[in-house]
Amino acid sequence: MQNKGLVRLFALLFGLVSIYQLSYTFITGKIESDAEAFAVNGISEAEEDYVAKREALEASYLDSIGGNPVLGYTNYDDAKTKELNKGLDLKGGINVTLQISVKDILKGLANNTKNPVFNKALADADEASKSSDDTYLELFFDAFDAVKGDTKLAAPDIFANKALSDEINFQMTDDEVKPIIRRKIDESVVSAFEVLRKRIDGFGVTQPNIQREGNSGRILVELPGARDVQRAQELLSSTAQLEFWETYEQSNQSLGQFFVNANEKLQEILEPVEEEVVADATPESEIDSLLSDVAEDSLDLSTQANPLIGKLLPSAPGSHAIARLAVADTAEVGAYLRMPEILRLLPADVQFTRFVFEKPPKDSEIAELYALKSNRDRTPRISGDVITDAQDTFDQFNKPAVTMSMNTRGAREWEKLTGDAFNNQTGIAIVLDNKVYTAPGVSSGPISGGRSEITGTFTVNETKDIANVLRAGKLPASAEIIQSEVVGPSLGQEAIDSGFMSFLIAMGFVLVWMIFYYGRAGIFADIALIFNILLIFGVLTSLGAVLTLPGIAGIVLTIGMSVDANVLIFERIKEELARGKGKAQAVADGFNNALSSILDANITTGLTAIILFVFGSGPIKGFATTLLIGIVTSLFTAIFVTRLMVDWYIAKRGRELAFSTPITKNLFTNLNINFLSKRKIAYVVSFILVGVSVVSLFFVNGLQQGVDFIGGRSYQIRFENAVNASEIASGLNDVFGSGTQVKTFGEANQIKVTTPYKVDVEGIEVDNEIQNKLYTSLQQYLPDGTSFEDFTVGASEKSIGILQSTKVGPTIADDIKQNAYYAILGSLAVVFLYILLRFKRWQFSLGAVVAVFHDVMIVLGIFSLTSAIMPFNMEIDQAFIAAILTVIGYSLNDTVVVFDRIREVVGLKGWKGGEHINQALNSTLSRTLNTSLTTLIVLLAIFVFGGESLRGFMFAMIVGVLVGTYSSVFIATPIMFDSLKKKIVDGKVAVA
Repeated sequence: MQNKGLVRLFALLFGLVSIYQLSYTFITGKIESDAEAFAVNGISEAEEDYVAKREALEASYLDSIGGNPVLGYTNYDDAKTKELNKGLDLKGGINVTLQISVKDILKGLANNTKNPVFNKALADADEASKSSDDTYLELFFDAFDAVKGDTKLAAPDIFANKALSDEINFQMTDDEVKPIIRRKIDESVVSAFEVLRKRIDGFGVTQPNIQREGNSGRILVELPGARDVQRAQELLSSTAQLEFWETYEQSNQSLGQFFVNANEKLQEILEPVEEEVVADATPESEIDSLLSDVAEDSLDLSTQANPLIGKLLPSAPGSHAIARLAVADTAEVGAYLRMPEILRLLPADVQFTRFVFEKPPKDSEIAELYALKSNRDRTPRISGDVITDAQDTFDQFNKPAVTMSMNTRGAREWEKLTGDAFNNQTGIAIVLDNKVYTAPGVSSGPISGGRSEITGTFTVNETKDIANVLRAGKLPASAEIIQSEVVGPSLGQEAIDSGFMSFLIAMGFVLVWMIFYYGRAGIFADIALIFNILLIFGVLTSLGAVLTLPGIAGIVLTIGMSVDANVLIFERIKEELARGKGKAQAVADGFNNALSSILDANITTGLTAIILFVFGSGPIKGFATTLLIGIVTSLFTAIFVTRLMVDWYIAKRGRELAFSTPITKNLFTNLNINFLSKRKIAYVVSFILVGVSVVSLFFVNGLQQGVDFIGGRSYQIRFENAVNASEIASGLNDVFGSGTQVKTFGEANQIKVTTPYKVDVEGIEVDNEIQNKLYTSLQQYLPDGTSFEDFTVGASEKSIGILQSTKVGPTIADDIKQNAYYAILGSLAVVFLYILLRFKRWQFSLGAVVAVFHDVMIVLGIFSLTSAIMPFNMEIDQAFIAAILTVIGYSLNDTVVVFDRIREVVGLKGWKGGEHINQALNSTLSRTLNTSLTTLIVLLAIFVFGGESLRGFMFAMIVGVLVGTYSSVFIATPIMFDSLKKKIVDGKVAVA
């Protein structure tokens, strides 16, 4: 080998840099362990809420020593930014995809126009977006073109308005306006991105990740280690739409009459009755007198006779609310008060009233309803754009509050609003994102200076977040969480433990096997393998890549597959030694002859990994990343590092290196199996297997699609004792309706609940509603005293309740499914072209693609046939698609090695009617079985010890490896042979 000195230097530097990069991870791990021990010693388990107190003390400890020097070249704060990033499935946290509403941005650009053509185009775009993959903006343009008639985008009541007058004028055509609107939409999404980034910076998690997803208006946010899930969700989805309104009082007689009329109208709408319902309510009644009798009843009393008034209570003395009601009734009452036929009943002097609920205190069962003085355009007296600063502080009663400062215009409007409230003896409702946070009165006349305060029953974290979002600014449009994944920290630690266990077992087996099979040469391969693992982690850390549980699986798989390169090399060296060559020459020729097969096999696997990286997301992208890095480092260590050690060893006179042991010396030698003669039997067997798979897939069982593909919500829930999944499913289907699935997930005390309930409805309110229903329905299976907070994702020491939750909206589910199709078809196309390029004949490509198709169909068929009986999760999700693509890569790896040997043997000896094809297959059998066996043992280690979430993924891989090994010998090669058979027999086939 030439340039040995340069290779040694590069390997040494590469290793040292990897150790240096990983040192930051070891430093932070040691310091965080010390912090955890400090917190455990400082807070006894006997103390109330000891888990939260320990977490706070641990954070305080880390803050106090963050700047202290460590080892002379770093400190904890610096090391934390450079450590190996762990994904949500290893660290816990939240991953969300936010959809910025392009519709809201368009309405804002058009100044909330009432133009019927514009609004018809928006409605048509809404409908089209449900079944189209085009962006909302392009759908709007198409819809507008279809209905516009003589109306132009540059109409004065659409985009040629005062706000856009510098860029759009009345003479412009639609084609001239469209690029400007596209740019404005993009600027708004960029603005939303920056607002979210500022909010996340103030949230206090380490290593957050935020990125745009193309031009879709979607923003991906990852907050590893975030423990307060609801707080994080509210922070991200809040538009920070701050408004100041004057309130109506509950003594307002017009509103009193409205509630009477609305109640009667709802009786007609909801439950028409033949007999008259007695309700002695007179026009002169005020709201408090209407509700005084109801107040004596329980909060959840709701009679058919009074669908609205039956749910309302008088507001508390001194409050500026119009009424109170149970929190559980707010959604229903809100729906009533938004009905057009109800709003038409508002008297003329209050016809523009806006009804808004308060943000109720935590754990409160009662919320207040406010009636706000609005106008025809429904614009507030003061909006949040006048706020220049916001700070979290404490009020005069030492309770958490938020103070705000306004600009000159805001101060002027504030003085006028407070003066009106003083004169009318009304309140000023401070509304943030359609929730009233506080509604104080004014007792001493107009307030000048533009300073205001939001008070209420807040926690310190809540006031920090409110101040944070107000300082960062409002989002230019609403942001809906269309996909989310929440992983509890305890589940993350379990994933680390199981991943580490599978890693050690797989590593141990491979190390022992290589020594058993290749003797001293196996030791060199083992050293190269350990060095390879060091390089993989070093590269991951230096690139800032995220290590996920599928990523660990990718590394473990790399261990199994990296053996392949050494096996190829050692088998070729053994062949050269058998021909009587000297040690040095046999080693040199063995490495050189194996190089082509190694490169071809790794390039095809790498191509499928690249496609997986492009079309995958989240943990699957992490799997592809580690696989790609592993392929590159495996090539380096096998081709160069192993060669350095072998050359060093044999350079000294008298040293023998046999590349085998007494037990394995004559294994697979002098084989003469006529594989091609058995191809018709293989065709029949494969035809039957593929046929059964097709029937099961398309006509009988189909596949169990996960929420990634159909949308919905899933929850991994653990109990203290074993539970009956069928019994729970029956109860939850009564609560959520049909379609809710409950399966045992791993141990008998753990289930996975998947439900399509309100899959089309976005918002934190729906998430909370579903979790509340789950808690209520499953409370009988939980230990006594388990609170709702204990049940939902929370503390790091949590061992029961919701450990993980996933939500996928229907739109993004369609995108995931489409990307899966693209990924599989793309990988097949790329592989066909690569093999065509390398082997110069389409028959080789045909054999490889047919074999891959055969493998994929059988894996899908086995999943379809066995999903109902297997004791682990076999849903089809993104991880399964990753497994299919990896199976494609592995199958091609095997096939390409076989094809490469066929090309070599036939190139030297000719086709001879296919006889030399059999010879080539026999010569690769040792490598094929060796690699397949080590890979299978590695996969079995992950399957058994890698955790429940990986079992379906690994099962697909195990089946794929078995079928792929079979197809490379009995499908790919025979297909290639039969498609070339006539030319081979006639002797007309040239060898590339």
